[in-house]
Amino acid sequence: MNRIERHTFAVLVDNEAGVLARVVGLFSGRGYNIESLTVAEVDAEAHTSRITIVTSGTLEVLEQIRAQLGRLVPVQRVVDWTIDKPSIEREMALVKVTGTGEKRVEALRMAEAFRARPVDTTHTSFVFEITGAPAKIESFIDLMRPLGLVEVSRTGVVAISRGPDPM
Repeated sequence: MNRIERHTFAVLVDNEAGVLARVVGLFSGRGYNIESLTVAEVDAEAHTSRITIVTSGTLEVLEQIRAQLGRLVPVQRVVDWTIDKPSIEREMALVKVTGTGEKRVEALRMAEAFRARPVDTTHTSFVFEITGAPAKIESFIDLMRPLGLVEVSRTGVVAISRGPDPM
């Protein structure tokens, strides 16, 4: 049976116009879904950016994605953090919750338990900032739903290898 797996790829690319469009085009042109996408310049002198992509598929499809990413001209390196090296994944989210009375108190209690920090407070709402593994953020969001969840904004996954060695 072909089991569907979720993998996180880091792609080191030349920081130039059109690179992100080419990477995204590779996914859309083949019908692959991107679950999370983050991009930022990581070395101004070398003009390189890092694209972190979370996607799902069979191992065969994931290996095909990796190979196709590696063949794109502006790509310098592709790492599959899920299988290549031990890594750390983190994400940040802003979570807006409205409520009064006991629901408000419970939302604050849950936020404290998850180390989510209130960054905006009114008499009827909170905006919490939470950072952690994607599963932690999902759990926090699920617990906020019955307490008055209004809106969520997520950064997308970033990942880095553990230990002293670079990507």
